[in-house]
Amino acid sequence: MADDIPFERADEAVPGRPEQLSPLIRRVLCGNPGPFTFKGTVTYVIGTGRVAIVDPGPDDPAHHAAILEAVKGETVEAILVTHTHRDHSPGTPALKAATGAKVYAEGPHRASRALHEGEANTMDASGDREFRPDVALADGEVVSGPGWTLEGVFTPGHCANHMAFSLREENTLLSGDHVMAWSTSIVAPPDGSMGDYMASLAKLRARDEQIFWPGHGGPVKDPQRFMRALAHHRLQREAAIIRRITAGDSLIPDIVAAIYEGLDPRLKGAAGLSVFAHLEDMVERGLVATDGAPALKGAFRVV
Repeated sequence: MADDIPFERADEAVPGRPEQLSPLIRRVLCGNPGPFTFKGTVTYVIGTGRVAIVDPGPDDPAHHAAILEAVKGETVEAILVTHTHRDHSPGTPALKAATGAKVYAEGPHRASRALHEGEANTMDASGDREFRPDVALADGEVVSGPGWTLEGVFTPGHCANHMAFSLREENTLLSGDHVMAWSTSIVAPPDGSMGDYMASLAKLRARDEQIFWPGHGGPVKDPQRFMRALAHHRLQREAAIIRRITAGDSLIPDIVAAIYEGLDPRLKGAAGLSVFAHLEDMVERGLVATDGAPALKGAFRVV
């Protein structure tokens, strides 16, 4: 279960107050706490003098002002965006206008798959569909400045255009929402894909960064151990879903009620989408069947 993951929820960051994390990394916390954002979105400043900004956050004038104050007297060389959910990218135009910096990201917002006939995108409200990077980064491409090099690491799953950034000089990964110390990542179709998420997790496990700085909360201090626990948790969740279907719970709401005990009511919808993501992946792998394309309201059976 999720309790087997070594979560770390102690974090003393204060909204609007810049904090030096390492010789090359500062962070500024946005005051947008919530059940999906923890204490708020974290914006990172990389380097000194000529810097990069990672994840401008939501369209929040107070946060924009705090970021600009944090880099006062410095030149912003680049703005990088991990992904286009509305708590990460809508602040980009204001920072670009204020700094003149180029914007780098994997690409515009998009779903992980095409919508099925008659299906509505339940995640429409969460996507920043206006976002367009000045430069589209491919996996492995770098953005650099004096004393810092950020390598794009394409990590779809939470979002189709999710990209983490490896700071080579410190062997550190800015992991966005893919790996976070405070919680598991939400994988919600059609924007997210469980198959992509697990493949991206395996990709990061093959790398050797020693610490992760995520888009919400504090650091992942032992990322290899933490990612093993994340992968194990997802496999346990998959097994629990199969057990519930075998026991006769063919509908997603019934599965959620059985396997998410004591769930915060605000997270019920997200839990249903997470189960749906697992079911989509299991249908694709031939473990579970349904009539027609997998759907939130569909009935599922074990193969």
